[in-house]
Amino acid sequence: MFMLKYALNPLKKNTVKVYGSGLRISGKDSKILCSKIAGKSLPKAKALLERLLSEEQNIDGKHYTKASGEILELLKSGENNAEFKGLDAERLIVNVSAHKGFRFMRPRRFKMRRQQRKVTNIQVVLQQK
Repeated sequence: MFMLKYALNPLKKNTVKVYGSGLRISGKDSKILCSKIAGKSLPKAKALLERLLSEEQNIDGKHYTKASGEILELLKSGENNAEFKGLDAERLIVNVSAHKGFRFMRPRRFKMRRQQRKVTNIQVVLQQK
């Protein structure tokens, strides 16, 4: 059986873990977004990502729409898991990290052959304080 190694392994029972594997987003962009939302409460992190997605706010002149959409989906999934466990969504703290994933080759076509695409793995751990 394959076991995932999370960057943060808390021993508390009041935690929820979500893992996004093989997401086709930029690793650099996702690391920037993860550093911005790490340590914030879940409603504040979701609000920031929604503002980036609707292009109302930017970070250093960029909106990071693709990466913020994927991370927002993971946060919503973690929130649903937390509600199922009976945790309070308002008191959840976000710990998120982005890691380099595998590379895959584009399909064999004349101009696009030998082009590699990168993917990113994102780990989200929500802790109740």
